[in-house]
Amino acid sequence: MKISEFINSGEQPWPDSNYGDGYRCSAYLKDGLFLPCALIRKNTQYVELACRRFEEEKSGKSIFKSNKNGYREIVKSFVASGNRVNNYDIDSVEKSRFAIPMSLLNQIHGETVMSWTGFVFEMDDGKLFSFGSTFLFAFFNLPDGYNFDNVVKVHNHSFVSDSGELVSIRGIKDFEKQYNPSKVYRERPYFECYID
Repeated sequence: MKISEFINSGEQPWPDSNYGDGYRCSAYLKDGLFLPCALIRKNTQYVELACRRFEEEKSGKSIFKSNKNGYREIVKSFVASGNRVNNYDIDSVEKSRFAIPMSLLNQIHGETVMSWTGFVFEMDDGKLFSFGSTFLFAFFNLPDGYNFDNVVKVHNHSFVSDSGELVSIRGIKDFEKQYNPSKVYRERPYFECYID
């Protein structure tokens, strides 16, 4: 389906107060390349943010107070970073299997430990899987044979031990010794597409 059809299809937007709400999808480019994770948003709020940051830098209200090249750093962050795809290169889009539904994300509350949020999804067959992220929640890897429709329960601030038990991270002083990061399903990188 075309981008406008996808946005108007009733797909729930991904809220973002800084850059503007977006729509998580998978995209097929005109050359046949498949992007499993893409986020489409209107460019209005992003452009406004860039203009505001540029003006702040020019007026001396830098967010890079200790950096004499603050203006250059702001420009670099807006024009030379991130994964972007042009809207005119996209042929069609569809729902991404890697986008956690907002109904599940709304059940994940706060950081577990400094700069880390860990949680467990319990599936409809009773299996438990650890998930976690530093701060990106738009898209996540999935265990083979599962999708987010299989999730029946969210366990906040938890992980699955090597023996398969659900363990709460809260209150465990040495959880790093028990926590196996190689068994955690992490966030996936994605491409952003800005539209008028």
